[in-house]
Amino acid sequence: MKEYRIKPGSKLNLNKVNPEDTGAYKKNGEGKAKAKAATAEFIARLGGLQERLYANATRALLIVLQGMDTSGKDSTIKHVMSGVNPQGCRVATFKTPTSLELAHDFLWRVHREVPPKGHIGIFNRSHYEDVLITQVHGLISDKQVQQRFDQIKEFEELLHESGTVVLKFFLHISKEEQRERLEERIRDPEKRWKFNVGDLEERKRWDEYMTAFEDVVSATSTDHAPWYVVPANRKWYRDLVVADTVVVALEDMKLKRPPAPEDVDFDKLKII
Repeated sequence: MKEYRIKPGSKLNLNKVNPEDTGAYKKNGEGKAKAKAATAEFIARLGGLQERLYANATRALLIVLQGMDTSGKDSTIKHVMSGVNPQGCRVATFKTPTSLELAHDFLWRVHREVPPKGHIGIFNRSHYEDVLITQVHGLISDKQVQQRFDQIKEFEELLHESGTVVLKFFLHISKEEQRERLEERIRDPEKRWKFNVGDLEERKRWDEYMTAFEDVVSATSTDHAPWYVVPANRKWYRDLVVADTVVVALEDMKLKRPPAPEDVDFDKLKII
């Protein structure tokens, strides 16, 4: 999945990234079935890797999910993280800042949600909202945008140096796909609770958001906190890309099984 990783210093052009892409898997039923089977294997491996991460308590993993409304942030968490132990995993969502949060710097509320060592943290939206939305709506100047890019990179470098692996995913869907998903929410009574009229207003700014995402990803994809632009029109392929990348990141930590207590002779130990 390295092809979806944005190299530091490169300029992202989302027009050249096909949200319908499914890699080596054909878009027919056979390709979908193979991708789902591969995803299931990654999810099974993820469970064991998370247990070792938790047992060692020396490293942490932070997963950042960004994307337009309906891009699949919630369902990615639901499916990809279905095999992990909830005790070692926490999801944080960042909505409109409260008055208390606005009284601090924009990273204050974010740093509080960073996963402790031994845990996986998932940001469903993140500190990048404070650059994306504010930029699109003209709430901060171009100079402030650049300052925040620098501050975010320094923040993520601090996390990296403290033992936290940072993975950032932009779930890339087409405008037409978003329209279909919004219409599905309207038609299906079971999904209407997800519908927000404000989503339609933000949709009108689609092109502005695409430009903002290009700027954000281009400016903040680094070796220690890379961005992955994930083709997300096909939900089954989106899940595969994210699951594969997360498993590889955990395996790259090369976490060993913690040693057993030295003062216990397990061969002679008997439980009465």
